[in-house]
Amino acid sequence: MMAGRRQRKRVWAFAATLLTMALCPAGGSANDRIVVDERSGLAISGYDPVAYFTDKMPVMGLPTLERSFDGVVWRFRNSGNRAAFAADPMVYMPRYGGYDPVALARGTSVPGHPLIWLVRDQHLYLFYSAAARDAFLRDPARFVADADQQWPGVRHQLAY
Repeated sequence: MMAGRRQRKRVWAFAATLLTMALCPAGGSANDRIVVDERSGLAISGYDPVAYFTDKMPVMGLPTLERSFDGVVWRFRNSGNRAAFAADPMVYMPRYGGYDPVALARGTSVPGHPLIWLVRDQHLYLFYSAAARDAFLRDPARFVADADQQWPGVRHQLAY
């Protein structure tokens, strides 16, 4: 009887540890809630975040050119992009961790898609749909202001 009880305590302790790790990811920076592809485990599905700025288009990164930042693996198409990201990752990371700013403005978290994007005012935004990007383009200042206001609360509620 005592052995079974100890086993249950260990299971509960293990479950509590996993829950704590899920709700309190390492890093704790302003962008610690980054959209990660469930299949690959990569930020922005393996697309090079610097390429959106330099090439003006999404470009897949290479498995041989990875860098871990903020607890997430990022890929790059060349070593120059990887070095640029390493020097100042906040410049190249998608704003709001890759969540759609239109959804955030409404108080909801919806992961953006790396192929539906926009660089505006030196920030990379990822959108859930082309319709969301079009709505954003009609009044970007309002969506950014609303998303900025909603992001802390929505970010706090994200669990992974």
